[in-house]
Amino acid sequence: MSLERARHLVGRFRDQVRAHHPRTPRPEWGLPPELGRDLLESMLLARELDTCAHELRSRGLGHYTICSTGHEANVVLGRLTGPHDPSIVHYRSAALQVERARQVAGVDPVRDIVLSLIASSEEPISGGRHKVFGSKPLGIIPSTSTIASQLPRALGLAFALERAPRVGVALPDARSAIALVSFGDASLNHSTALGALNATSWTLHQNLPVPLLFVCEDNGLGISVRTPEGWVETRLRALPHVEYFRADGADLDQTFRTARAAVEHCRRTRRAAVLHLGTVRLLGHAGSDVDTTYRPQAEIDAAELRDPVLCAALDLIDAGAMDPASVLALQERCAARVGEAAVWAVTRPRLSTRAQVMAALVSPVGAEVAAEAASMASALPAQGLTLAQGINTALGEAMARYPESLVFGEDVAKKGGVYGVTKGLFAKFGRLRVFNTLLDEQTILGLALGTATAGLLPVPEIQYLAYLHNAEDQLRGEAASMQFFSDRAYDNPMVVRIAGLAYQKGFGGHFHNDNSLAVLRDIPGVTVLVPARADDALELYRTAFALAKQARRVVVVIEPIALYHTRDLHAEGDGEWAALPPVAGAAFGEPRVYRPEARDLVIATYGNGLWMSLRAARRLEQETGARARVLDLRWLVPLPERQVVEHARECGRLLVVDECRKSGNVSEALAAAVLDAGLQIPFARVAGADSYIPLGDAANLVLVDENEILAAARELTR
Repeated sequence: MSLERARHLVGRFRDQVRAHHPRTPRPEWGLPPELGRDLLESMLLARELDTCAHELRSRGLGHYTICSTGHEANVVLGRLTGPHDPSIVHYRSAALQVERARQVAGVDPVRDIVLSLIASSEEPISGGRHKVFGSKPLGIIPSTSTIASQLPRALGLAFALERAPRVGVALPDARSAIALVSFGDASLNHSTALGALNATSWTLHQNLPVPLLFVCEDNGLGISVRTPEGWVETRLRALPHVEYFRADGADLDQTFRTARAAVEHCRRTRRAAVLHLGTVRLLGHAGSDVDTTYRPQAEIDAAELRDPVLCAALDLIDAGAMDPASVLALQERCAARVGEAAVWAVTRPRLSTRAQVMAALVSPVGAEVAAEAASMASALPAQGLTLAQGINTALGEAMARYPESLVFGEDVAKKGGVYGVTKGLFAKFGRLRVFNTLLDEQTILGLALGTATAGLLPVPEIQYLAYLHNAEDQLRGEAASMQFFSDRAYDNPMVVRIAGLAYQKGFGGHFHNDNSLAVLRDIPGVTVLVPARADDALELYRTAFALAKQARRVVVVIEPIALYHTRDLHAEGDGEWAALPPVAGAAFGEPRVYRPEARDLVIATYGNGLWMSLRAARRLEQETGARARVLDLRWLVPLPERQVVEHARECGRLLVVDECRKSGNVSEALAAAVLDAGLQIPFARVAGADSYIPLGDAANLVLVDENEILAAARELTR
């Protein structure tokens, strides 16, 4: 049915143009003839690409039928903005991309889009991994979002346009460039969109620059759910400090003038604006959507009267810029161009192996990572440091080495964070590079995404691990997926700091004691580290920054809160947990071995589990004579499974101490690794309960403790 509807619109266009008798042009019409013809051509190409998408799908050759039909008025933004304006666009933006391609020689948007319809491995932005609008030469950053999760990144891009030059990072035309992001009217109601819009107003309220144009393309429907009449305008007009512009997409000249005013406002004032662009739904939401089940025919007929492509063509005829014959000839040329591209595209290769698909997941780690990490080492005092001091020192090293690095989050500036970990960085490196944000984790991570894509090196802090769950899709759906869905043309390297895990004394509850890492370990392309001591922190952070700089990685570091200020290991005052600064970084994916001479048992653990396991290993030897080797995993993604198996084979027994919940965490993965390796050895695991963590002493009832580890070790070494 969708293909028939698409063909109907093409036939209707030709019939209406052929039968049209020129009228007196509107007095306010001011679109230059050549510009009007260019815009119409791009709109026609977008319409033909939609028909092509349905035809390819009907033949079993195409995969994507969410079309731009009815939204072609966004073509004006392809002319009014350029490759120097970083843009993240709505999934109905074919006309915008086609029009912007006029500004860059050598880009054939028709071929590029047709290749994306059939998921060809030669498609230049995603390499066949998804249908996205995007192009590195055109400055269009690909997005797979259908829920406006790209908006926080867009705010970060706008922030970077102003901040990057001030910290010495050159961006093309940064003083005049703006960021652009578009989304649908239904997505306006999503919490991510509302958070980004609020953060923009919050920033503008402080008279800080935000050169960002939001474009809400409003066709009145979210799949089958209607947007209440007047809601979008009411909501957008209510945004503090954000200038509101409205255009009717059925009127190309008015849309161009209004969009130009919005773009010029952003460029001139360096402040945000929103363009409320009226569009229409002419087809179903996608090829599988039969919209006649929820839309009366009268509504569909009324939408066809506002077909932006037809309205533009008739207005150009009335203005004397074209005649019916030239419009029809242009439409035929556009259809032929798309048809030829489709014939060619179906012969092109597609992804055919797992290795091909995953090749773009992350950039490889080479020898330059280790060299970069080693080069970061600085002259440090020869005294034992706590974990918090080690992290602070590592951050200071990185900020001194990388002037483009930014440390930001809740309370990280003058206060130095809740636990004092960033203390002194604000005074040393200044407010341009160390600053507080509003209390919204989506915005914090979105700021990191945008600044990273723009060439800065963000170090965002999430104040507590439990708070990440408010915004984890910014890591899963945006950060980690960027290289994958852009075939590594775009990336967003960053080092995300998260204070987390359990065992805090005297306060906590599940918002401050969160012992689940499953959501992070399940994200393809993210690297996850857990330092337990100061020397680990310095080694791991040096490598984390090297991974971000050299391998363009998204690195997440979980910092065990309960160990931040710990100095002692076995007895009060022994100072054995405080550590001397190391001389280099940590080898990628390599665990740290304690008591390597021990051969009766290997205990694999991390974080707070390391502190408890070392104590338990000493007690085990004192009580039974059995000696346990302790393996600090440190890397939870990628998990050093091979090394654990090797140590387990050598010692003949394996105990996994996983301070997080029993289900979905490290202990399960290591149990599977032992099974996969065919090891038939005594094996046990000690893990936290599958429970939230209650307040006070009751927390101990669901967490791993030292005695539990000792009991399991005794049983294994009998």
